[in-house]
Amino acid sequence: MKPVSRVRLLSFKERPNDMARERMLIHIPIIHTEVDMGSLSESVKRIAIQKLGRGKWRRRTRQIEQMWRSIERTLEKLPMPCEKVRLYQDGLPVCESEIKIVRELAEKGSRNHQLLLRLMEKGATLMGTESAELLLQEYQLATQLYAPAVPRATVKIESRDQAIRQSLLQERDRYIAERINHTLRPGETGILFLGILHSVDGRLDRDIRVMRN
Repeated sequence: MKPVSRVRLLSFKERPNDMARERMLIHIPIIHTEVDMGSLSESVKRIAIQKLGRGKWRRRTRQIEQMWRSIERTLEKLPMPCEKVRLYQDGLPVCESEIKIVRELAEKGSRNHQLLLRLMEKGATLMGTESAELLLQEYQLATQLYAPAVPRATVKIESRDQAIRQSLLQERDRYIAERINHTLRPGETGILFLGILHSVDGRLDRDIRVMRN
């Protein structure tokens, strides 16, 4: 995967007039940290250590931290007015408490949400990005799968459960894409923080120019 730091963004002064009116989306693939998992964080950590071993889990944690440092270095030097930037975050529902949710996770140590706050302080607009109903369904399914009462060695994800998870993932991706389609305006740039299992390919309006890392 090409490092996000290699993405070069034209400043508004460098962009031709026709480009200055286009809609641009910067797609940032991310890996969530345990803090981002909320109430499931301890279960996720426990299962990860059981699967990887404590040494590999620690190395993976360090790699994720390095990924976030790279993302931070790039996005905090955006060559454009943050007033024309909209922030889209997977896992953040469309509701009346988006900023509160981001602040709470940032206070708990989420690098992702701390970065969102810094970009907001520079003028970027935070957008509710996901369907609250679909996120609730995903949470309920994850709670069953990560239930500590069920021995990990006996947990099997049946084909039905796989189909449910895949269907939910696709529904979430469609919702995210439509949210961007309907809210990103001409002349604006969206920054989409999207988990690596997600994809909005083929779902965005054709006039949205996507930049990837």
